[in-house]
Amino acid sequence: MLAIAKGANAALMFVLELGVLASAGYWGFTLNAGWPLRLAAGIAAPALFIVVWALFGAGGGANATYPLTGLARAALEIVWFGGGALALLAAGRPAPAAVLAAVFVVNAVLRVIWKQV
Repeated sequence: MLAIAKGANAALMFVLELGVLASAGYWGFTLNAGWPLRLAAGIAAPALFIVVWALFGAGGGANATYPLTGLARAALEIVWFGGGALALLAAGRPAPAAVLAAVFVVNAVLRVIWKQV
């Protein structure tokens, strides 16, 4: 039963990662600007998040170019998922921002307890 819960928590982490990318894109596409800027921001924001994650956080660090561990990894995750929540907040969506942040905190605590980090 615990193995199923751990697997579900790992899958939730992946869904949260996708949620951050969607949040960044949503923020860009909802900017109060002309469509060329919205298009550029809607594509560039998630691309920036992807590059940072690929360099430092992919696969829990195992697939990252420069894997981070310990406090550096925790800081990366806080900035990454906090950035997704802030993007939603900046796009005028406070409730989804709060949900993203809260689910991340629960996921992170469970990953620490279950030694999934």
